[in-house]
Amino acid sequence: MLMLEKRPQPSRVWTLASPLMAVVLTMFVGGGLFAALGQDPLVTIRTIFLDPLFSEFAWFYRPQLLIKGAPLVLIAIGLSFGFRAGIWNIGAEGQYIVGAICGAAVGLAFYPMESFVVFPLMILAGAIGGLLWAMIPGVLRVRFGTNEILVSLMLVYVAEQLLASMALGTLRNPEGMGFPGSRNLSQYPAATSWIDQSIGMHWGVVTAFIAVIFAYIALSRHIFGFNVRLTGQSPRAARFSGVNPSRLVLICMGISGALAGLAGLFEVAGPAGQVSIDFNVGYGFTAIIVAFLGRLHPVGILLAGGLMALTYIGGEIAQSNLGLPIAAIQILQGMLLFFLLAVDVLTNYRLSWRRQVA
Repeated sequence: MLMLEKRPQPSRVWTLASPLMAVVLTMFVGGGLFAALGQDPLVTIRTIFLDPLFSEFAWFYRPQLLIKGAPLVLIAIGLSFGFRAGIWNIGAEGQYIVGAICGAAVGLAFYPMESFVVFPLMILAGAIGGLLWAMIPGVLRVRFGTNEILVSLMLVYVAEQLLASMALGTLRNPEGMGFPGSRNLSQYPAATSWIDQSIGMHWGVVTAFIAVIFAYIALSRHIFGFNVRLTGQSPRAARFSGVNPSRLVLICMGISGALAGLAGLFEVAGPAGQVSIDFNVGYGFTAIIVAFLGRLHPVGILLAGGLMALTYIGGEIAQSNLGLPIAAIQILQGMLLFFLLAVDVLTNYRLSWRRQVA
């Protein structure tokens, strides 16, 4: 009889191999899904994973990898702090939206003034907006013991309604002839996050790389990172060692909220350009997959963000060239997390064969 046997300690080999195996399984099962939809599975997999990098139009698609990957990496880095400590912020999408609204509101308040202080103020407003939105579930957990998963998730829907209200009312472009949406911030020099649009470089990309370096140092070279890991592995031992659990909850929620808010600000001031009803595209939820696919490690998250960005770009190519429905691409992205969680069992357990006793 095939059984799972607890390992004395987690396997380092499977820790590294499980994300790679999850990607391979996703490609294999995804190919079967595409075949069921009447597509050639090899052509579809090639279109999604290889064409953005090596096709004749790769010069156009490669900058999109930076544009799509930057918010995913930035949000996932923030989430990794909480996830390592056992704090489950599932509402990064809401913090992303609120950060974008707050940052855009500051930029639009200064329009059309040309000053070097406008964009730094927008960055500050975006970070504070996301941080304060994340503090709601954080404070409620610390003060009343509520479940941060439910509260942070429900706040996403509140943020979406707030976004619609801003796009249709307060932040609507007065020169937009009644159409919803704000002014285009990417065309306002003092408020744009673009550095070089031709190569997909904007300040969100730079900040994402800085966040990766900061997170690596904080988690592996600083006492704060030790406290985060200790709390996640043994909350009781963390309390005995002097860690204040309430403070750690607020700090981790604040970091994840601030980085999600920054991701929203850089997106609205650059690639998206304006506050609109459909501004949010699910980066906050996809970043959860990125965080776990990257093993909650900053470098792993950077690589996972690139892979997930590849599925976004490749998925768009498959939609336009092959007629593949968007739902199939979303299923493929969800498979990554599903197979990662499934294969990850082998990190802590090994398969063993035992004969049944008659």
